Amino acid sequence: MTDTVTETEAYVPAAVPADPAAHALAMVGHHYRVDDFYEVGREKVREYARAVQDWHPAHHDEEAAKGLGYDGLLAPLTFISLVGIIAQGRLFKEIVTGYDPSQILQTDQRLEFHKPIKVGDRLVCDVYLESFRQMGGSDIIVTKNIVTDQHDELVQTTWTTLVARTGGEVDENIAHAVKDVIMHGAS
Repeated sequence: MTDTVTETEAYVPAAVPADPAAHALAMVGHHYRVDDFYEVGREKVREYARAVQDWHPAHHDEEAAKGLGYDGLLAPLTFISLVGIIAQGRLFKEIVTGYDPSQILQTDQRLEFHKPIKVGDRLVCDVYLESFRQMGGSDIIVTKNIVTDQHDELVQTTWTTLVARTGGEVDENIAHAVKDVIMHGAS
């Protein structure tokens, strides 16, 4: 198994609405489930823990995790971001269209932990467009992700606040770089 999730249906870009803000507002309440699961890999946990400099032994040493009562490595708390970038990728490709990724900024995130993420977990994510409002020329979009495991047990709930703008000048180099980052995480 791999550590990535791919959509089972071919990606077909949605039509860009004339007014992305009005379209986003109309989509509040929309929900979708990511088409595939994310299987948590042993080496991916270690790699992620090194990347975020989380040196807790339970992320690197199986015996340390067993000493805490788990049968395998535990993922760092923010590991869920790997699943989140995949899950929210579809949101801006198909649901809330008309925004340039280089003009979207994450401003807040709240995480509610229900149980640890462990190696071997098969995580499924349900994405909800929770709210939309405008302030100071920006569109403020809040998403809610509910992550469950292969036993349909609640793992985490996350709320992410994004600020987006439309119609501004976009530097082609920045737009290309942002697209590559987003597409890399969503593939």
